[in-house]
Amino acid sequence: MKTILAAAAVACLAGLTACSVSTPAPENTTTAAAPATSTPATSQASPSRSSTARTSTASAAPQAGGVKTACELFNSLYVQYRAAANDADAYEDVYRAARDAKDDYSGNLKGLFASLGALAIDHSSAVDTGGQPDQKSKDAVRDAVFANAGACTAEGVTLTL
Repeated sequence: MKTILAAAAVACLAGLTACSVSTPAPENTTTAAAPATSTPATSQASPSRSSTARTSTASAAPQAGGVKTACELFNSLYVQYRAAANDADAYEDVYRAARDAKDDYSGNLKGLFASLGALAIDHSSAVDTGGQPDQKSKDAVRDAVFANAGACTAEGVTLTL
């Protein structure tokens, strides 16, 4: 079980490197067209996964007015993460919720949930040894929070760590 959790943590960290939490590139006609083509590709891929078939209809709603909802959900999940108090099952619950939420958002918002999920699964695998999650996991969450702070604040939500 520890091997599976460690492998999942490594996979999550590898996935985080693909999430954008940096300043967006300057706008031009090519970057404006790229998000439009990547969004349909994501929605086309979703029906093929049986686990997301349940959320494929719900994913359109959070995207439409979702910055505030995403920020509030992140804060809620982070409170659950902090309350887990070295309970591997509680950390895994946060991981699952973050994994599910990440599928509902794109861009930096997706990075919020991807990084929190990686931190939670990393912490879950460290519970048995009394260790702490890897500093890279903590840094990824911090970076994702900073990347989304402006958008969340504009919606009246302050992200907390």
